[in-house]
Amino acid sequence: MSRLVAFAAIQGAYNIVSKVEGAFKRAMDKYGPNQPLAFPNTAYYLPVIYSVLGIKVEKLADAEAVLKQCKELLPPHIKGPIHVPYLGHTLDAGMAAILAEEVFEAIRYVEDPDFYLLGEDCDVENGKIWLGAADDTIMRKRGVEFVDGSAPGFAAIVGAAPNPEIAKMIAEDYQKKNLYIFMCANQSGTTFAEQLVEAGVQVGWGTRLVPFGPDISAAVFALGFANRAAMAFGGVKPGDYATVLKYNKDRVFAFVNALGEVNAEWAANAAGAINWGFPTIADTDIPEILPTGICTYEHVVSSVPHDQMTAKSIEVRGLKVAVTEIPIPVSYGPAFEGERVRKDDVYLECGGGKTPCCELVQIADMSEVEDGRVEVIGPDIKDVKPGSRLPLAVVVQVAGRKMQEDYEPILERQIHHLVNYAQGIMHIGQRDIAWYRIGKQAVEKGFTLEHIGKILHAKYHQDFGAIFDKCQVKIYTDEKKVNEMVPLAQKAYKTRDERIEGMTDEGTETYYSCTLCQSFAPTHVCVISPERTGLCGAYNWLDCKASFEINPTGPNQPIQKGDTLDAKLGNWKGVNDFVYKASRQSVSSYNFYSIVYDPMTTCGCCECIAAVLPMCNGVMTVNRDYTGMTPSGMKFTTLAGTIGGGNVTPGFVGHSKYNVTQRKFIAGDGGLKRLVWMPKMFKDEIRERLMKRGEEIGIPNFIDMIATEENGTTEDEIYAFLEKVGHPALTMESILG
Repeated sequence: MSRLVAFAAIQGAYNIVSKVEGAFKRAMDKYGPNQPLAFPNTAYYLPVIYSVLGIKVEKLADAEAVLKQCKELLPPHIKGPIHVPYLGHTLDAGMAAILAEEVFEAIRYVEDPDFYLLGEDCDVENGKIWLGAADDTIMRKRGVEFVDGSAPGFAAIVGAAPNPEIAKMIAEDYQKKNLYIFMCANQSGTTFAEQLVEAGVQVGWGTRLVPFGPDISAAVFALGFANRAAMAFGGVKPGDYATVLKYNKDRVFAFVNALGEVNAEWAANAAGAINWGFPTIADTDIPEILPTGICTYEHVVSSVPHDQMTAKSIEVRGLKVAVTEIPIPVSYGPAFEGERVRKDDVYLECGGGKTPCCELVQIADMSEVEDGRVEVIGPDIKDVKPGSRLPLAVVVQVAGRKMQEDYEPILERQIHHLVNYAQGIMHIGQRDIAWYRIGKQAVEKGFTLEHIGKILHAKYHQDFGAIFDKCQVKIYTDEKKVNEMVPLAQKAYKTRDERIEGMTDEGTETYYSCTLCQSFAPTHVCVISPERTGLCGAYNWLDCKASFEINPTGPNQPIQKGDTLDAKLGNWKGVNDFVYKASRQSVSSYNFYSIVYDPMTTCGCCECIAAVLPMCNGVMTVNRDYTGMTPSGMKFTTLAGTIGGGNVTPGFVGHSKYNVTQRKFIAGDGGLKRLVWMPKMFKDEIRERLMKRGEEIGIPNFIDMIATEENGTTEDEIYAFLEKVGHPALTMESILG
């Protein structure tokens, strides 16, 4: 490798560590050693330091040990003509720089708490775009996309392109390939993120264009995201640096794009990224590191033209990306799913409570369907003025020898994602509460309502072609026709819901596995039955059945449950045998219906986590969107970090939101009557189903007996509330046996 690269990286690391030492000393003098030091809402402390060194940085004084390690990692400066093995020294220098920068950014949160925005969205109108460290809610929500493959990796872009137009070209090319783009560092007075804003591109987590910060030190937020994925989804233990780094190389496909002049501090950060197996691809003529070793292929590649930047980066990282062209006039891909069409940008709006709207997928006879036919019945976009509203009914008819009624809702549920993938189109909700917004820029490019049908036809064939042969779409905007379709669609929804509601675990001999999350949590095996949906909330039994039909070698495999070993707890020999093999011999048995005795494994993708509250003789559950404290003494992030690596953890279990109101929810421990606390936002979300289940268990007012954070967040407070309302858990046998 080049002596010049090593020289620059090592010099840059010395500069960074020295700068952070100065900031640390000033902070100690100003705030004192007990000043709390943390990134907002994370159970992983400062995640790079925690994962690599195992040090829990909770207050300013804790950072002193980290900086001491940084100084010990700094290698000697390169002097004279004597040859040394540069790569090892360069890697150490890079690691020292990264660890020090994480301390620096944590101190920034203390000194300027408003520097970074909280949440997923940028405030472009007020000139605030920097999002800083992703909290654990964002990390788990977005981390799922790295698990299921909808986000194959991320590009960490430092610096700025020559102009906003080139920045937009590079960003949209990555978006089309479904990658995330993490941005930091300035070049010649601007940044890549600011260039995108200038070019009219929406930035934020929703569009996968994430502006972390204006300085090179913000690169540590990208590595922190990757390291938390290793701990949360992969179950890697803090301090096991070798496994953390290998996990990221093998499972998190990331790379650095250095745009513009590369100084010594940038070189140090690039060297740091190589430790994780993340190579750097630059547009300038910098010394290269071409031999393989730490990274999959080359470590540093230079002088890459901007129109070849994405292709070269993907090649060097060894990333496999599948992109399918859809016959529409706007860009298309999952990266556009979170894009918002704001009120002033709307050309046409449908549904959302403002006009009648519904979506329906129906099976049809082969003779009734003309494959690829798309009809718009009523006014299309060209027939209305900007800002107009229309009623809408999207009716898809599919036909095929393998098509079944059970597949209708699976296909219908995909409409939300598939339409949202079109740039400039926003879709919210589903069924008869769907809401469409079509932006002015999309219309300017030629988008019409007919293109919604073209999207569904193309993607259904691509993703579900194994189960049907022909597909046609009718899009109604004529008010009379839409009003005729809505009650027909509502009748179909009701019939489907009753079909899955009527299924029981006892009456079903075949369950289904889901090992999708094993790419991040290798020992996690989800088994899905009619009365226990997948813990991520994305799969029920019918979904898995359809998935297996579509992809017989995929993650959803049929499992013959076999002999019943324990009917109360939900334990079957066939399930245990499958789980033992699929978990790489790590899990020999677990119970479907218990939180106390060998509960099912949990991964970081779970929608909710339940925990036993011994004093209350019951359980609490918390959804991942709730960021407050719970009566277990832990927030969701801490709970997930403790049990979310594919572990069997008695007293805790991950589950879906829907599972709470399924009849088998912790049935082996007493069932729904054990539920004593949940966040108000979650309670309100499933209120209707909770009320129905309360009536079924003979306690019509049960929903009012469940405490929320408004009643307390400690066991003592919750116990007092339970006594006041006469909660049944207090008179049940001990939950701990």
